[in-house]
Amino acid sequence: MLGTLGAPERHWLRDRRPREVGEVPPEPVPTSRATVVRPEPFASREAASAWLAELRRDSDARDAELERALAILNRALRAQRAAAADPYVPDVSVERALVIRLGYGSGAAVADGRFGEALELPRSGARRVKRSMEAPEERFAALLGGHEEALAAEELVLRARADIDAGRDREAALQARVAIEALIAETGTDALEPERQTVIAAAAAALAGDRPEGVEEAVAAMEALLRRRRLGG
Repeated sequence: MLGTLGAPERHWLRDRRPREVGEVPPEPVPTSRATVVRPEPFASREAASAWLAELRRDSDARDAELERALAILNRALRAQRAAAADPYVPDVSVERALVIRLGYGSGAAVADGRFGEALELPRSGARRVKRSMEAPEERFAALLGGHEEALAAEELVLRARADIDAGRDREAALQARVAIEALIAETGTDALEPERQTVIAAAAAALAGDRPEGVEEAVAAMEALLRRRRLGG
């Protein structure tokens, strides 16, 4: 269940002409709320409460529940991208969420953000890389200032990783096929030849409708090579 809330709707100027502005306050923005609901109800309120109590105690169980919900949500966003032919509908991640809640309640109430009982999880924040290792802020400045140029393969490997994390196995195999060829060409390495053969076979399997194998390991090897390159190794 998807909804938008938190900011008034903004209309384009009806005469479509620009207008003069001075100092203006920050523009209010909408917030999207996604609620993933199990298809089968709990047998009783007591069963639902016991489920939530287990999640409260067990961080691994919470992570598994979030992973399942995130996979469902990203499948919905993938469908939206395809239906709207809009490449700018993004995937979502736990790290980018404003609020995460796990709970239970009646269907209509939960869809409106009202739970019978719920946990609100602390924000994990964006993934951070140790500054002593890679210093992404410094590299960002170098890239933005034109002192360094990003490889095309870096973007392609990131897309393959996003497909893997979202469970899009066929897309990951095809994306990894392009990524590894670009990485080999741009760096001149021959260290990835075993992974290249794996990815070639995986992409062929994906095109044939079969399950691709070995893609995640190959992408991890590409990520490791890029990491060594960033560190000057």
